Amino acid sequence: MKNISEVVLKPIRPERVIQFGEGGFLRGFVDWMLQKLNDQTDFNGSVVVVQPIEQGMCDALEEQNCVYTHIMRGLENGKPKVEKQIVDIISRTVKPYEDYNKYLELAKNPDFRFIFSNTTEAGIAYVPEDKLTDTPPSSYPAKLTALLYERFKAHLDGFLIIPCELIDKNGETLKEIVLKYARDWGLGEEFITWINTENHFFNTLVDRIVTGYPKGEKTDLEYEDAMLDTSELFHLWVIEGDTSFQSELPFHEIGLNVIWTKDELFKYRTRKVRILNGAHTSLVPYAMLKGFDTVKECVDNSALNAYLRACIFDEIIPTLDLLEQELKDYAENVLERFANPFIVHKLSSIALNSVSKFKVRVLPSILEYIKRFDKMPAHLLTAFGALIRFYKTDMANDSADVVEFMKNADTQAILKKTDYWGEDLSFLYDEVSKYDH
Repeated sequence: MKNISEVVLKPIRPERVIQFGEGGFLRGFVDWMLQKLNDQTDFNGSVVVVQPIEQGMCDALEEQNCVYTHIMRGLENGKPKVEKQIVDIISRTVKPYEDYNKYLELAKNPDFRFIFSNTTEAGIAYVPEDKLTDTPPSSYPAKLTALLYERFKAHLDGFLIIPCELIDKNGETLKEIVLKYARDWGLGEEFITWINTENHFFNTLVDRIVTGYPKGEKTDLEYEDAMLDTSELFHLWVIEGDTSFQSELPFHEIGLNVIWTKDELFKYRTRKVRILNGAHTSLVPYAMLKGFDTVKECVDNSALNAYLRACIFDEIIPTLDLLEQELKDYAENVLERFANPFIVHKLSSIALNSVSKFKVRVLPSILEYIKRFDKMPAHLLTAFGALIRFYKTDMANDSADVVEFMKNADTQAILKKTDYWGEDLSFLYDEVSKYDH
């Protein structure tokens, strides 16, 4: 069987995008979208992938000329659907740990306009030991600062910088760290002014389950593809910042679920955290105590499906401020994603650190519901009781101190644990105690 590089003739396009990260998420989300821009608009650009850590998959990409297949699988209106896309947008890869000068040379190409990244949640971090003279510095923000400084010295325009790391205010945080390095390294006020005026950092929210290479599964590809990537059908990208730049990345014009907003990303983040993540966290301890193993098993069970829908539609959605129909449509989409027959989503993997997740994902809905309606949300408090019971078992997966406390403390002491919840929740005792045994 031929390799994909032998059956796909990759066109040559101007290099317009620098991408930090070669993992499955970026290839199944950003690169897939950019491919659609190339196919359906006059975007006419290619991506240079930078391997942000010493060990990565760039060699494997290069072995097949940076071409790969992306397969999307899921339910659409209740019916299974599979889509395939050849992605040929990556022109080449650069590995700073092997050839740092080659990396810095990217700054001198005036065609580059966009920088995307996904270096994990820990990637956007300040490492005080990083220096400009390092080849390369260890952190992504330090590497980016060095690249921007080369760009500045070349008297070229700045970039649109769009990080995809899953942290709040990712663009603002990245910019703050870059500016700190610029000051630490003594690169001058003129460079700092150039960063602030000629470069634009965007906050983002990304939402798509990318499942990567389908190990052990049969595909009907007629060629070998070691970088085959898979994902669900659903995708959402909210980009916050100067919306005048959306014309340069016209994703919305070709039907992609990309929302540009000046300052309302928090609404979409809250929607995702409360509905999608909140549904997971409300479900997992409750379902695992009943012996269920996967998310799909839960939505396929009538009783658990009814419980989940009550949590979402009766008690979470009424606490949110987006349009009701928009919230309901999003929630129905979430439940369809949960039912995806192509994804085996283990409850045990979602259960990690459930206490801290409950505080962020579910507790705000409980408190807001009580504030708005002056009554208790029975299903979400059932989830709270189940969380407490869950930690009395050996199934909980959390830090040792959290597991020990939750396992041995009574409900009253747990509700009083202000460093877990941010406040004393003793007023919930009568309701939670109905469900904690």
